[in-house]
This record gives sequence, C-alpha cells and structure tokens, in this order.
Amino acid sequence: QVRLVESGGGLAQPGGSLRLSCTPSQSVYTFYVIGWYRQPPGSQRALVATITHDRKTTYADSVKGRFGISRDDHDNVVHLPMDNLKLEDSAVYYCPAKRHIDSGVLYPYWGQGTQVTVPS
Repeated sequence: QVRLVESGGGLAQPGGSLRLSCTPSQSVYTFYVIGWYRQPPGSQRALVATITHDRKTTYADSVKGRFGISRDDHDNVVHLPMDNLKLEDSAVYYCPAKRHIDSGVLYPYWGQGTQVTVPS
C-alpha cells in the first residue's frame, strides 16, 4: 500500500511564498515519477510539476520561473517551493506518484491534497 502525504499548504499573500512537501510511505527510490497537480474550485485537476527518478523535471507554463520541484533523498520527501504566488495559484494541491513496478495508469497513487489560498 502506497500512501502520499502532502503538507505545507496555507494562506499566502500575492507575491508571497510557500513550500509544499510530499512524503511517500515508501522510499523515494521506489518511484519512477512523483508529481504535483492542482485543482482550483470548479476546475479540473491540472499538472503543476513532475520529477522523475533521474531528477528530470517538467513544469506547467503558468508556474515556470516561480515554482521549483526537488527531491530530498535523505528526508525522503519531494518539495514544491512556490514563489511570487498569484491569485490563480489558489487550489488544492495533490501529490501523485508511480513506482517503477507499476504499469498502466500514469499515476496510480494520489495524496489527499493540501489547500493553497492566495487572497485577493
């Protein structure tokens, strides 16, 4: 059973920063890819960033230059530092993952999500 726990969400002013963390129940080395998705109210879930086992990263155009994704092997966690936050960054942020041994669907495992709110 794979569990993913997101943390670090909260309230941040426009232009402010937050750092989200995703802690898996298994070693990060177990995973082929770990990502971050977000879902604003009334909208579909959308990609934010991903990091693969060999540390290749991808970002949505809307967050390039503002968000980073990194993997801390020592602490077994994937971070998503977010800078220069905008109103449109408000969403529930989810951490999905796929292990090397998983086949089929891209992300079989999802966390429960953490809320990020950037007030107007």
